[in-house]
Amino acid sequence: MNLIDTHTHLYVEQFDNDRDDQIKIAISNGVTKFFLPAIDKSYTDKMLNLKSKYPENIFLMTGLHPTHVKKNYQDELSHVKENLNLNHFCAIGEIGIDLYWDKTNLLNQQNVFDQQILWAKEYDLPIVIHCRDAFSEVFEILEQHSSDKLRGIFHCFTGTIDQAKKAIDLNMKLGIGGVITFKNGKIDKFIKEIPIESIVLETDSPYMAPVPHRGKRNESAYLPIIAKKVAECYNVSFDYVAMKTNETVNSIFDKLY
Repeated sequence: MNLIDTHTHLYVEQFDNDRDDQIKIAISNGVTKFFLPAIDKSYTDKMLNLKSKYPENIFLMTGLHPTHVKKNYQDELSHVKENLNLNHFCAIGEIGIDLYWDKTNLLNQQNVFDQQILWAKEYDLPIVIHCRDAFSEVFEILEQHSSDKLRGIFHCFTGTIDQAKKAIDLNMKLGIGGVITFKNGKIDKFIKEIPIESIVLETDSPYMAPVPHRGKRNESAYLPIIAKKVAECYNVSFDYVAMKTNETVNSIFDKLY
C-alpha cells in the first residue's frame, strides 16, 4: 500500500542537484503523494513549478513560517492572501510559533499565526502547525479559534501525552516523523495511547532524518522507515498503518487535493 508524506520541503536548496531523482526514488519506494508546506514567498515559484511538473503527486500549502516572521511580515501575509485567492493550495502551513531561535519576536509571531488561522476558517482550509518551545502559546491561540471548522495537523509532534490529547481535542492530528525512531524521541513510548486515527506520517525532509540516517539529509523515500516504526509501536501491520493514515489525510484535506 502506498504512503503519503504530509510534510516535505522538496523545493528547498538541499534538493537542487537531484530533486527529480529524489521524487522518483520516493515514488518507487511507495511514497506517491507529497504535501509541501510553505516557508515564505521566496519559494512560491519553485513550489508552483513542482506542482505543474507532478500534478498527481504534489500538493501545495501557502503560509508564512514563524521563523520567517521578519520586519516585512505584512508583505508576506499579503502574498499568502493573494495565493489563497488563486485556489492552488490545499492548506495554510506551516504556521505557528517558534521560540527556540528567537523569544523577542513573540508578539509578531502570535499576530501572524492568528491572522492565518482566521483565513483558514474563512477559506475552509486545514492548517499545519509548527510549534517549537511554544506549546502553551500555540494552544492559547488555538483555543481562541476552536470550532468544528478549524482542523489540521500538528506537524512534527514532539510533546507529551497530555499535550497530544489536548491537540487532538482541538481537532488536530499529529504529524509523526523521524523523531519516533530516535532513542530519546519519547513519543514511541506513548504513541499507542493515541488512536491511530489521530496520526499522519511525514518526513519533514530535508530535516529530521530517521534512524539509521539521522544527521544526514532526510528524504521522502525514508517515509517507510517511519511507517514501519509506527507499526511496531501499535503492534499492527505496515499496510494497516498506511491505510489508516491515508484515510486520515483524506479526512483532513476533504478531497481538496
